[in-house]
Formats: sequence, C-alpha cells, structure tokens
Amino acid sequence: MKAKQLVASRCRYVLVSKSSDWLLWLTLSASLLLGGCSVTEPPPAEESLATTLPESTHVQESWLATTDTGKVDDGWLKGFNDPRLEELVSEVMVSNQSIRAVAAQVDAAAALAVQAGSALKPTVGLAAGTSSADASGLPTNLQSSNAFLSVSWELDIWGRVRAGAAAGEAGYEATKADYEFARQSLVAQTAKAWFLATQIGGQKALAEETVDIYRRLLDLVESRAQVGKAQPQDLPLAKANLAGAQSNLRRINASHKEILRSIEVILGRYPSGRLAGATEFVALMPHVPAGLPAEILARRPDLIAAERRLAAAFFGSQQAEAARLPKISLTASAGGVDSGLANVLGLSNPISAIGADLFAPLYAGGALKAGVDVADAQQKAALAVYGQTVLQAFKDVETALSNEELFREREQYLQAVLAESAEAYRITEAQYEVGRVDLLSLLQTQTALLSAKSSLIAIRNERLAQRVDLHLALGGSFEEAGKN
Repeated sequence: MKAKQLVASRCRYVLVSKSSDWLLWLTLSASLLLGGCSVTEPPPAEESLATTLPESTHVQESWLATTDTGKVDDGWLKGFNDPRLEELVSEVMVSNQSIRAVAAQVDAAAALAVQAGSALKPTVGLAAGTSSADASGLPTNLQSSNAFLSVSWELDIWGRVRAGAAAGEAGYEATKADYEFARQSLVAQTAKAWFLATQIGGQKALAEETVDIYRRLLDLVESRAQVGKAQPQDLPLAKANLAGAQSNLRRINASHKEILRSIEVILGRYPSGRLAGATEFVALMPHVPAGLPAEILARRPDLIAAERRLAAAFFGSQQAEAARLPKISLTASAGGVDSGLANVLGLSNPISAIGADLFAPLYAGGALKAGVDVADAQQKAALAVYGQTVLQAFKDVETALSNEELFREREQYLQAVLAESAEAYRITEAQYEVGRVDLLSLLQTQTALLSAKSSLIAIRNERLAQRVDLHLALGGSFEEAGKN
C-alpha cells in the first residue's frame, strides 16, 4: 500500500487512505453535526394569536352566549339516536370520493415530509462499469472494470436542512388536520342533508294530506251545490285549491328526489333517487357542553391545520436564511479497479477516499435575499390566515350558541300556533257545515293550519341542522373517543 496522498481542488480536500480512516470521517461528521446551529421552534399558538389580533379581539374567558362550559365530548353523532343516520355515515366514510381524494393528499404530504427529511441522512450510491481499448505502445489490449461505493452527507451546520425537514413535517401535520376537518365536515353535511330529506319527506306527506283534504272539500262543495246551498264561486274555488295542492305535491316530489340524489352522491352511489327516506324525525336534541374558547385552538381541526401551516412558514423562513450561509458536505468512496493499465502503472487496488466540499454563496443576483423576503412574506400571510381562521371559528360558535335558544323558542311558538290553528279550523269547519260561514273563511283557516304544520316541520330541521353546526364549530369529533 502506497503512502497517503493529499489532493486539493477548489476548496475540496480528498484523502486517499486505508479503510480504517472511515472512522475518522464518521467522527468528524458527528462532531460537526452536533455542534451545528439549532432550529428555533415556533412560538405557542396563543402567543402567535396575540401578535396578529388587536387587543379588543383577544380570546374571551368564556362564551358570550350563556351556556354550559363543561368538557366537549366526542361521539356527537350517536347522541342524535338516529340509527339510519349512523348507517349512512358509516357508508360515507368508506365510499365518498371527496374524502378519498383528501386521504390521498395526506399520503402525498407524508411522502413530501419524508423527502424533506431525507437530506438529513447520508446519500449512498454504487457505480460500476467495464471498458476495453487498444493502447498504442502497450503490450496488450487494456480490459478494465471498476466498482465504487460512494457516500455523501451534507453537514447541517446552520440548520437549513433541519428547518426544511421541520417545515415538511409541519405541512404533513396540517394536511392531516385538513383531512380530519374534511371528515367532520362531510359527516355534518351528511347529517344536515339527511335531516333536510326528512323535512321534505314530511312536507311531502303533508302535501299528500292537503290534496286529500281539498279533494274531500270539493266533494262537499259539489254535494252542497246540488242542493242549492253553495255560493256560485264555491265550486271553482274548491277546484282551484285542489289543483294548486296537486301542483305543490309535484313540486315537493321533485325536491324530495333531488335531495335524495344528493345524499346518494355523498354516499358514492349512483344518483337514482331511490334512497329510502323518512317522513318523521327520530333524532333527539341532546345537551351540548360548549367548553371554553381557548380550548378550541387545540381541538378544532381547521385551527390546528392553520397553526401548523404557520409553523411550516416559520421553519421555511429559517431555511431561507440558512441558505445564504456556506454548505459543507462530507464524501467518501471505496472500491476497486481491475485494469491492465493499473497493473502496468502499479496503482493500488482497492482504493478508498474521504473528502469535504465547501460551497459559500458569494453572489446570486439577489436570488437568496429574495428567497428570504418571500419566506418572510409567506410567514406573515400564514399568521394573518391563522388569525382570520380563529376569528371565524369563534363566530361560528357564538352564532350557534345564540341560535340554540332562539330556535328553541321559535319551535315553542310554532307549536302554540299549530294548536290554535287546529282549534280555529275545527270551529270553522263545523260552522261551514251548517252554513254559518262561507267557503273562503274555511279555506283561510285551513291554509293557516297547513302552514303551521309545515312551519313546525321546517323548524325541527333547522334546529337539528343548527345543532350539527354547533358540534362542528366546537370541534368535537362525530366518533366516540378511541374509535377514529
């Protein structure tokens, strides 16, 4: 074995040595890596929020709407006690195409995070080849073959690679939170569509009842007309009301088919409109503890996603700053050459080498400084988006909590309207039969009764949909804890 040779070329120093010197190379790598600059962690979410929101919009200690601030529980879907809805949600989680697309985005983000972190590890490669050539003046054709194993590792002295890896990991976590929020939103969409379908199913049953009522009324008017007890306008008026009720039934049938097709698309089915709907609500209105405003920052998936994107932008800014500093990479290779020329020249075989590369950016036309400016601007934008997302989340909760009481009171009033309208219709119907009131009076009280029934069906749907919005706003999962 020949003596060690030191070769210098453009700030690169290659030491040709025995394989035992790899230990020196590894030791040097570890010492430089451990001595490098650390990556700064982003500030807590509450601190970031305080820097972007004005004093008047800081997080409240409790919700402005009077409510129970107990712990927000998961499993809100089961609280509705609607087995059919639970079946639909189970199917949606398996078959919905949109959620599959978001799941694929999570897989892509995970791969990107691995890709970003791979720069922290050595790159190992293998090169091999054979060749032959005529060499004038040499005793024989030269046949040669070679094989080399090479290793390259950038020493992350300034934390550039680690900041990139941290940004990739934060981006992955943001995408995972997006996926979770998409799941929660999809279940909320499914529940609200199911409740709306139930409302329209109830309206359809009411429209069918209305057609029957107007048909019986027409029969009554025709009977009265035959004995001369009807007014001249009664018969055409009764026919017009029956035709209007039949037209309304057709309209509601079309709406019912449309909402059923919408649910089928959510379920990943062909939109045939054959889904079995319901005409009466079975869902309950369970009690909902609202927790505290500050807790929503760590519980609601879309806020978590926005905070993680802010963290990714924070790390991206550090990465851009570190890119302006010198880069140092360690390289090593080991292999052998089987060559007639090598034998003639007396070169040693096998051969190993270690070295270091230094690259210090001196001038790049302002590209590196621009990169820092871009990263800083992106960080400011992410901070603003996070603040706006938090404000919207607080609005969602405050609105939903306020509407809880308003919708409950509206339902109570409508129940009173229905009771009084039913009594008024009973009295008017009896008066019409004995000729004390005309048909128009009967139709007016009848219309008021049917309208009250329709409004009560609608407010029931609105309350259930509002309750779904509240669950989504508070950030509790539709799944029971430990089952997602």
